Amino acid sequence: MATSSVPAQPVYTDSVVRWFSVAAVVYGIVGMLVGVIIASQLAWPELNFGIPYITYGRLRPLHTNAVIFAFGGCVLFATSYHVVQRTCQTALFLPKLAWFTFIGWNLIIVSAVVTLPLGFTTGKEYAELEWPIDLAIAVVWVAYAVVFFGTVGIRKVRHIYVANWFFGAFIIAVALLHIVNSAEVPVSLTKSYSAYAGVQDAMVQWWYGHNAVGFFLTAGFLGIMYYYIPKQAERPVYSYRLSIVHFWALIFTYMWAGPHHLHYTALPDWAQSVGMVFSLVLLAPSWGGMINGIMTLSGAWHKLRDDPILKFLIVSLSFYGMSTFEGPMMSIKTVNALSHYTDWTVGHVHSGALGWVGMVSIGALYHLLPRMFGRKAMHSTRAIELHFWIATIGIVLYIAAMWIAGVMQGLMWRAVNPDGTLVYSFVESVKATYPFYVIRVLGGVLYLTGMLIMGWNMVMTMLNGRAVTTPIPAVAAHA
Repeated sequence: MATSSVPAQPVYTDSVVRWFSVAAVVYGIVGMLVGVIIASQLAWPELNFGIPYITYGRLRPLHTNAVIFAFGGCVLFATSYHVVQRTCQTALFLPKLAWFTFIGWNLIIVSAVVTLPLGFTTGKEYAELEWPIDLAIAVVWVAYAVVFFGTVGIRKVRHIYVANWFFGAFIIAVALLHIVNSAEVPVSLTKSYSAYAGVQDAMVQWWYGHNAVGFFLTAGFLGIMYYYIPKQAERPVYSYRLSIVHFWALIFTYMWAGPHHLHYTALPDWAQSVGMVFSLVLLAPSWGGMINGIMTLSGAWHKLRDDPILKFLIVSLSFYGMSTFEGPMMSIKTVNALSHYTDWTVGHVHSGALGWVGMVSIGALYHLLPRMFGRKAMHSTRAIELHFWIATIGIVLYIAAMWIAGVMQGLMWRAVNPDGTLVYSFVESVKATYPFYVIRVLGGVLYLTGMLIMGWNMVMTMLNGRAVTTPIPAVAAHA
């Protein structure tokens, strides 16, 4: 007797999403631990124990690479692969290539862990890795683009949701930034020299450096915001039209803001002014996006009382708004004359990194992880609540200490006697900064403690759950 076979229902490619999510939490703990170590070394320099491999100069680029590219990168891989499948209602294009990006990205991270403490570095901010690793990054990134845009290309719904516009722009822009800035002349396996020289090298570096913030740490995470806040709040995005305006205004404007890192340098004055003007213009799209995210909770504000994941997501937008107000203000030349080279800049960077990127990443991971392991929620909601408050207090301590220290440093450095001599020696400003460095360590320890709580919660969720497959809906609908 003949039997008819029913074809298996297609499922989303979630295995790679699952492991990028787990890796993100692990790298978050490691990267922030290194941050606490180097913050402690600034307060108590003897903590390097005279070992060259763990001095501040070796560990600081390891910290920035770990939190930006290991933690932040894995969050972006996980969420973009998750979001593009749900919003396009199709499995990942070339899933084996997606696994190649996971293996390749993690090998790149391991190579950074080995080479940076050994002192192999190009000396370029956020682009310290040497040329063989740069080539590997380019290869993995092209593979990432093929998977992402291939998935958009085979989508089952006509519309391309706005989160995918942000993810796509971030992928294209980071490829452009990395390849142009990393143009270098190798002289050995572990040493190369930039293809640019002098002020041109500085200009290319800070075009890259600021747009690493603008696209890797902003556009990509806005893609996260536009999917996970409506999902967690169970509300449509406040204004879809505003989200499109936000996208195009932000993408066009951000590319031109880099010169504000080079005020009062050999960079031509007109280029500095262009950077300042575009930085000020950036305030409008940034705040438009922040308002759009926060107002998505219209009519559902009560959910903030009981949902700690929403607290992470919404408070992250508050820090996004604050950081994107502070950044344009600091780009104004007269303000920059006070703030530049001080710890005010460090406070600004970390209000964006810990407050915006960290909080929105944590919120998205708390939403994503249980779904990847067949659970309705994380193992402990109370632990998420505890994590939220510890992290928030840690951020406030950290950035307040750095703001006060930075303004104090700027005022001390520019204070002059009637005869034109300096009122304070540099070492006096260092001594005056010491208490704020200790407070920063405390803030960092609190933030790290929150990440350790998250690590425990993740492990318990994994132990009590199991890897699951999610069927793709048969009828296309808005995700």
